[in-house]
Amino acid sequence: MSNSPRIQAQSNVRKNLTSSLTKILLPIIAPVFLLATALYAADATYRAQVEKWRHAYEASLKSDDGWLTVTGLFWLHEGENKFGSDPLNDIVLTEGNVPAELGSFNMHDGKIEVRINAGVQIKMKGQPVQSAAILPDSEDRLAMGDLSLQVHKSGDRYAVRLKNKNSKLRKTFAGLTWFPIDEHYRVEAKFVPYNPPHELEIQNQAGDTLKIPSPGYAEFTLAGEQYRLEAITQAGGLNFIFRDLTSGKETYPAARFLDTPAPTNGQLILDFNEAYNPPCAYNPYTTCPLPPPENRLRIRIAAGEMMYKGIHGP
Repeated sequence: MSNSPRIQAQSNVRKNLTSSLTKILLPIIAPVFLLATALYAADATYRAQVEKWRHAYEASLKSDDGWLTVTGLFWLHEGENKFGSDPLNDIVLTEGNVPAELGSFNMHDGKIEVRINAGVQIKMKGQPVQSAAILPDSEDRLAMGDLSLQVHKSGDRYAVRLKNKNSKLRKTFAGLTWFPIDEHYRVEAKFVPYNPPHELEIQNQAGDTLKIPSPGYAEFTLAGEQYRLEAITQAGGLNFIFRDLTSGKETYPAARFLDTPAPTNGQLILDFNEAYNPPCAYNPYTTCPLPPPENRLRIRIAAGEMMYKGIHGP
């Protein structure tokens, strides 16, 4: 019984001490907790945005008009280029139920016209066609059921690209593989414009030389070092073709691509978590530009799309 007052006093001391510490620490801990919660929410939001972009990119790749549907690339020569299933044609189409002779692509000084044989049902832009001028890499596509034909320009050469919605590559597509999302690879960059625009002269994987206007370059810092990437103008923004120290080991050997919106006040964001492979990584019937020397970076960028593990070929 004699110890009861002492125990009560010790209990009161502990209560008072706890109350005092709470009053002291709560103003410190609460903001830290709120900041941590906000950062976690922001991180989760960012990851969800990248995952959404990746899913949309894969869906585009697998679509009826995606790169997995390309099943042939036929180079044109000056003059008449007959096409159809007959093995003696210049362009031999072995897929689908194709007539022996469909018509011809006629090329003269870089201008191309298609002529369709009488009785052959082919559409362009939804309408039956018998003859028409064809612009390369445009919406001027010839459609025959699940097949379509489009003229493609590669450097100074022209080719006809065949697409088949039922291609083997599309049916056996193995899905994409990505590095884990890492926000350290989302970097702010300074955009330095060329005045006038500079012309990049680069090679593609078909061996052709491409001359592509470049509006400027991006300067950025990654892992404490400064780097630079030459930009290419594309619809809605910029495209960067680059190679890094993961190339050929963890990522596609030739290059990867990265798209960004147009610069705002001389600034842009390079998010390498959204770097993706060129179509040549999945399909041998495509022509892909190689990175200019300035865009070959001596750093390991472990972000974005990794090497495709599925079938690459007919």
